[in-house]
Amino acid sequence: MIELKVLGTGCPKCRLLEERAIKAVEELGIPYELKKVTDIREIMSHGVMMTPALVVNGEVKFVGHVPMVKKIQEVLKETGV
Repeated sequence: MIELKVLGTGCPKCRLLEERAIKAVEELGIPYELKKVTDIREIMSHGVMMTPALVVNGEVKFVGHVPMVKKIQEVLKETGV
């Protein structure tokens, strides 16, 4: 199972990142757990100063923009899932 975290305050870009991340894992058929992190302190604990951000298995992969589904899938495949 892959662990995804969407870091952000709930803005439209944060919601779009969440939608794309879910679509990416579901298209690949990967079991996942998704957590939305809105607490600023917790977001900063990941070293993130711009949102939205996507964390995959504890590692920050995207910061400050919303990647396309295919790009998220490429990163997921690189993690060996």
